[in-house]
Amino acid sequence: MAENGEEKLLAVARHIAKTLGHNDNMADDILQIFSNFDGRFSREKMADDDRRNSAALELTLKSLERQISQYVAADQPIWSDSADSAAFLDAVDDLITTIRDWTPMAGDKSVGACLVRAEDLMQQTMFRLEDEFRTLVERGGESLELNRAFRSESNGNSSFDDEDDEDEEGVIGYGEEHQIPTAQPITDYDIVIDALPSGTINDLHEIAKRMVAAGFGKECSHVYSSCRREFLEESLSRLGLQKLSIDEVQKMPWQDLEDEIERWIKAANVSLRILFPSERRLVDRVFYGLSSAADLSFIEVCRGSTIQILNFTDTVAIGSRSPERLFKVLDVFETMRDLMPEFDAVFSNQYCLFLRNEAVTIWKRLGEAIRGIFMELENLISRDPAKTPVPGGGLHPITRYVMNYLRAACRSRQTLEQVFEDNAGVPHQSKVDDRASSSSMSVQMAWIMELLESNLEAKSKIYRDSALCYVFMMNNGRYIVQKVKDSELGSLLGDDWIRKHSAKVRQYHVNYQRSAWNKVVGVLKLESGSLAPNAAVKSMKEKLKLFNIYFDEICKNQTNWVIFDELLRDDLRISLVKIVLPAYQSFVGRFQNVPEIGRHDKYIKYDAEDIEARINGLFQGSRESCGGRK
Repeated sequence: MAENGEEKLLAVARHIAKTLGHNDNMADDILQIFSNFDGRFSREKMADDDRRNSAALELTLKSLERQISQYVAADQPIWSDSADSAAFLDAVDDLITTIRDWTPMAGDKSVGACLVRAEDLMQQTMFRLEDEFRTLVERGGESLELNRAFRSESNGNSSFDDEDDEDEEGVIGYGEEHQIPTAQPITDYDIVIDALPSGTINDLHEIAKRMVAAGFGKECSHVYSSCRREFLEESLSRLGLQKLSIDEVQKMPWQDLEDEIERWIKAANVSLRILFPSERRLVDRVFYGLSSAADLSFIEVCRGSTIQILNFTDTVAIGSRSPERLFKVLDVFETMRDLMPEFDAVFSNQYCLFLRNEAVTIWKRLGEAIRGIFMELENLISRDPAKTPVPGGGLHPITRYVMNYLRAACRSRQTLEQVFEDNAGVPHQSKVDDRASSSSMSVQMAWIMELLESNLEAKSKIYRDSALCYVFMMNNGRYIVQKVKDSELGSLLGDDWIRKHSAKVRQYHVNYQRSAWNKVVGVLKLESGSLAPNAAVKSMKEKLKLFNIYFDEICKNQTNWVIFDELLRDDLRISLVKIVLPAYQSFVGRFQNVPEIGRHDKYIKYDAEDIEARINGLFQGSRESCGGRK
């Protein structure tokens, strides 16, 4: 032990001399100074020690070459025999230690030559360890029954595949060509996959320690990540997520893109909640104590799959703003929002920062896309032309479309409020009622309702009959109010909005009565003042004749008009009966009391029951105007 310590002391002295001396003469002078203090540093003593050390290193190196070469050249995997693998690792440890201990004396020519041979041997050793590492990862994946592992963790609910793959095993079969084992789709995300057997993980850890210690950490990370990356890519493929370019996604028919989004949602959830955390757990076990190598390996494994997931999301975000796309874009937005904690937890190290930042950027871009879709809805409403009137003053298709669209959108109220709040300073704030406490979403909804109302008013003006114009506005206004009251729109727009627009519907009702029936009822009014009997009789006969003409004309025209809401239709009929029937009965009663008229039957066309029946027959609508109310 003392002899070994003296050798190290001499080695250190020699190293100091070589380091400080700019040439051999200066180094010799420094050693001469050392020898004045201790005879062990004399030139003769140092020369003898150099020869002994060189010989010792030569012997050690030959022994290691003999041990290691037999394993490096072996045809069979070294780790197929535990004794061989243990002996090989011991030899690797000795080689690493030898190079580390003798490197300070590399300036000695004989020692330096031996170290060159040792480095060559180390290179061969690392190549073989790399191959062994790869084989262990691949064979470990083959030997583990992932399907069974999944079922034990998730209580039997473990399928990664679609229903047509139910007859397949959880591990893809291995033929002559190597394939990657992949798991089956699941609905319970609270599970972890042990993708490799525990024994294999321990073996990989032992190899990783040696490769990192020998300065081959990057090579080890590379071979590990290349194997595990294939697993993730194949798993995403089995989940149905295709590798699509931006151009391919943008040219995809909407129905196909909807299906692709459904597959993306499943793949994103499985990846962020199961696959990536499982890979993090695995890499931490394989590279335990080697945090830098673990972090580097993990990002190399997951980067490609994560970018594939994010690229698809980004393509959806920058795609068409067509209003019918809203609901699927909302699904993607909500999925990304719900996965943000997973992005933060899984990609927490410095190498993954760019992925976290990219995920947040794309998620915000999805919010911009949703706001853009609502802007396109506004444009759609504003640009919808007032060309052909709806038959019978019925519901306009734009009213149905917009109201059902908004009702459906409000089912995602929480998400939409988040989207609109992120865009503070809504440009429509000044254009709608001043409501300081209104949320950004309620302002947005009120603005769309205002645009719809303005569009309908423009459309109402193409009716030549003003009464039909009011029927049109009554129908559409009533429909809008009912849709608002029966949905989340009611709480967004508020009770004041509902009262205000209900009052508008009532005013349309009053305006219709005045426009259509004032002339009919007005003809039944008798002139004030005294008329000569003959003139009075003639006037009453003329008024009754005009009433019959006007009443017949209105009934003929308005029978084909339509009031979709049954309650509104009944109210309207009842109000008309209350207006027309008393005036008619009063007039007929006075008419019958005039003796000069003689027989009254030939002048009186309708009795009270006839009038009421004709009014109750109004607003039946033609086949063309009676499209369903939805």
